[in-house]
Formats: sequence, C-alpha cells, structure tokens
Amino acid sequence: MPADVTKSLPRGLDRVLKWRRVKIVLVTCLLLSLLLLPGWQASYAVLLGRLLMIGLAGLLAFGLFERWPARLPRLLARWALQVIALAFAIPFAVFFAYSITTMGLDPPWYVDKERVGGFAMFTIIGLLLAPWIAMSALLRQRDEAVRDQAVSFERERSELERKALDARLRLLQSQVEPHFLFNTLANVRELVDSGSPQASTVLDSLIAYLRAAVPRLHDPSTTLGQELQLVRAYLELMHMRMPDRLKFTLQIDEPALALECPPITLLTLVENAVRHGIDPSEEGGRIDVRGQLVGTRCPLQVRATGVGLTSGSPGLGTGLSTLRERLQLVFGGDAQLRLDPVEPHGALAEIEFPARRVPA
Repeated sequence: MPADVTKSLPRGLDRVLKWRRVKIVLVTCLLLSLLLLPGWQASYAVLLGRLLMIGLAGLLAFGLFERWPARLPRLLARWALQVIALAFAIPFAVFFAYSITTMGLDPPWYVDKERVGGFAMFTIIGLLLAPWIAMSALLRQRDEAVRDQAVSFERERSELERKALDARLRLLQSQVEPHFLFNTLANVRELVDSGSPQASTVLDSLIAYLRAAVPRLHDPSTTLGQELQLVRAYLELMHMRMPDRLKFTLQIDEPALALECPPITLLTLVENAVRHGIDPSEEGGRIDVRGQLVGTRCPLQVRATGVGLTSGSPGLGTGLSTLRERLQLVFGGDAQLRLDPVEPHGALAEIEFPARRVPA
C-alpha cells in the first residue's frame, strides 16, 4: 500500500499489509487468473475476486504469526509456524471466498459438484503456491535483515572509530597544553630571576594572553585566523622578553584565514622556533610566518634564523612530533610536516594540509 494508506492502518496491521507484500499478492493473483481464464465458465470478476480473497487471507495469516506469539517453544522456528499457519488458512480462505461469491444462489455451492470441484482446485493451487511464495518472502526478509545488520554494524564501527579519534586528539592536545604553558612560564621565571623590570609587564601580558588562549586549547577545530591571533600575541610576549634579539613578521593571505586548522598548530611551530632557534642564539634571530591558499591546499611556513638545525639538534621534538600525529588524525595522509635547514643558519618548518572550512 502507498505510505499514506499504511500510516492510517491500525498499529501492527501496517506491518502485515506492507505494500511490497500486497503487491506480490496482487501480481500473483493477476497472473494466476490469466492462466485459469481459458477454462473458466463464470465471470472473470468472480475468478479474480476469489483469488484476491484467498491471497489476502493467506497474507494476513502469514503476517499475524510473524510477531505473535512473542515467544515460541525452543523447538519451533518462527518461519515454520508461519508456513503451517498459511497452510491451515488456505482451505478456510477458499471456503470463505466461495461462500461470498455464491451468496444467494440455489442450491448452495457445497452441494454443486462443479463448484465443489472448483473449491478443491483453488485449495490445491493455494496449498502448492502459498508456501513457496511465503518461503521466498522469508528469504528476502532474512537477506534484508542481514543487510540492515551489516549497515548497523558499519555505522556503530564508524561511530566508535570517530569517538576513538576524538579521544586520541584530546589526549594529544592535553599533552601539548602543559608543554606549551610550562615553556612560557619558564621564560617568565627567567625574567624574575634576573630582576628584569619587564617581568611584571610580561607577566601581565601572559595573563591576558592565557585568558584568550586556554579556552581555545580545548576546541576540536579552529580557524587559521584565530591561530594567527594567538601567534601574534605569543610573539609580542616573547619580544617583550628579548626585544633586541627577536624580530618577526606575520603574513597570512586573507582567503586562508577562514580555513580549518587544528588548535595551536601554527603556535607549536612558532614556539618551537623560539625555543630551539632564537633563545639559544646570542644574536637572536628573525621569525617569518607565511601562509596562503593554493587551489585546494593550504601551505604554511615558519622560517627562523638563529641556531638552526645542527648534527646535535633534536629535530622533531615533543611538540612537533605530537603535532605531526595530530595532523595525521585530523587529515589522514593528506597533510605533511617538514623541517629543513636554512643556509647559512636557521630552520624552515612547513605544513601543508587540505583547504577546508570550519563546519558551521
């Protein structure tokens, strides 16, 4: 039945009289009526009407025992009960069909040899065809249940993988947070220990920076524009600590500012450049941050002079190795992180990942 019709049926009956099942009964009765028509002496309407009544009665019996009773004996399978019920229902359905279509005739059909022969023919045809149709319906139903279960398992597996990914990202993020915060606090401690008059100013800047930065550390995703704000605040904070030894420029193209970027990705590169490049150098150095949108890709560069990469350099330290894993989890194999030396001294950190907008 069409959807608007089945919705109006009583609860449970709509499951029995599914349009696909009714359609199979209608098509079967139509084909069978055309096969019986050449030898049929009464009207075609009577023939088709009897077949439809028998078919729909069998459908009701089949569907009734599909869900009732709720629990069966262990040795009795549900499908066997349905087939048995269908076999019992056919003779009664034929009797009912003949009684309806011969109502008012004299003598009654059950004393007319021709009609009794017709009754026997319909009963035999029903008993032969109905169980086979029922078994084919059960097989289709089983296949659908297997497909639905497979889809359900796949959906559950995807959901579990997504939750595992989120948990892994949060774990990595929790490892990055203390790494970054402790490094920044260590810089403030150096100013305090040296008695620098800038210590109080730097500490005030740090507090203001952390008020803006810490809530974002827990965000699952952020934009490159928000990352740029954190990087600028961090570099200004570091510049106050070593005004004569740190210079920097930030240049991110406007179209790239709205792109998705894992939290503190760019900040990790810059903080690593300050810690391993600028801080150890007596002359200090310069940090240049570049980013742009190139087709469907977003390359980012953090170029830093200073000590640079040497044979004893740690290369991908805790921050960068964790960043690489976070990029892998967010973008799969579609993101890259490289760290190369720059002549005559310095290092170039490059990230390239797919350009995509932050989900609304």
